[in-house]
Amino acid sequence: MYNFELTDYQKEIRRRAETFAQKELLPGVIERDKTETYDMSIVKKLGEAGLIGLQFDPKYGGHGNDYLAFLLVVEELCKVDSAFGISYAISSTFTTGIDSFGNEEQKMHCMPRLFVGDAIGCFALTEPDAGSDAGSAKTQAIRDGDNFILNGKKHYITNSAVADYCMLIANTDLSKGSKGLTAFLVDMKNTPGISIGHIESKCGIRSAKVAEINIENAVIPASRMIGTEGKGFRYALSALNAGRLGVAAQGLGIAQSSFDICKDYMKERMQFGKPIYKNQYLAFKMAELQTEIDMCRLLLYKGAWEQQQGMDFSISACKAKLACSNLAMKVTTECIQNMGGAGYMRENHVERMFRDAKITQVYEGTNEIQRLIISGAIFG
Repeated sequence: MYNFELTDYQKEIRRRAETFAQKELLPGVIERDKTETYDMSIVKKLGEAGLIGLQFDPKYGGHGNDYLAFLLVVEELCKVDSAFGISYAISSTFTTGIDSFGNEEQKMHCMPRLFVGDAIGCFALTEPDAGSDAGSAKTQAIRDGDNFILNGKKHYITNSAVADYCMLIANTDLSKGSKGLTAFLVDMKNTPGISIGHIESKCGIRSAKVAEINIENAVIPASRMIGTEGKGFRYALSALNAGRLGVAAQGLGIAQSSFDICKDYMKERMQFGKPIYKNQYLAFKMAELQTEIDMCRLLLYKGAWEQQQGMDFSISACKAKLACSNLAMKVTTECIQNMGGAGYMRENHVERMFRDAKITQVYEGTNEIQRLIISGAIFG
């Protein structure tokens, strides 16, 4: 049923993404993490390298229709700098929403700029009182002739502090609850009433800009409503399915990279007259970790294959997100332990990967929510 061999195109994309990450991300990754600096010039270089928009139609400036190629890029970027890698993935989550449910004018308004690296997007659903219960979002959109007037607050929105565009979910009829939620395409930098509030200082993914969006009497043209009024929650969940595969690829990249760093260290580190990998206990732990990495990679690629075939991939996305994020936390923890004091030091990168790994279990739906969805499919 499944062909596990990557195509020549996918192999080339992976090679180019790996080269890009080593050349453009690695030299400054520790400093960006330390200073919490996001460098938009790297986004531009990624666009120039032809690594943005791989899964989207060339008519909008994309590069075809290969979702696995996109996930390979996320994985390779996250092996070096998962804060940048998830920023790239979240911008693609925004684009997926516009591509799937937006009209031609909306697509042409933002997608060509995104794909050449001149802009990035964000996805705004979460609110202070609407996290896992996202359907209870209270940001309000009131119709006023040819416009909507928006008021409310979004928070923990990745990319928001630097984004040019946003797929923002607001409620056009609070009496309907989640069935009143509607999606809007918002220009972040030139819409009066849209402002960035508190920018979070985080445990991990420190250079990714996660912030509040304050919305005060923002006038959004009705032409910027995405799809049908009241369908915004369904659109958001659809985009989140794609986003969960992106987070899974992030977790996989973190796990693989920390494993590789640890493996090299274990071959070089001498104790008691022999490399530490000669200790069977440590070697067996690495054997188990490598097996789990391979298992999770197959689960992620299966989800990508289902998406590419136009199948319902929502449960596979939940499974991949759950498995790959737990994997990232487990592998980074074990690799720090295997490396001892060296694993705890910044210059060896694994401690940063350990900090970055934790958030993969939380965003794009906590892993508890993933279990809820998966169990619902089992018993529903």
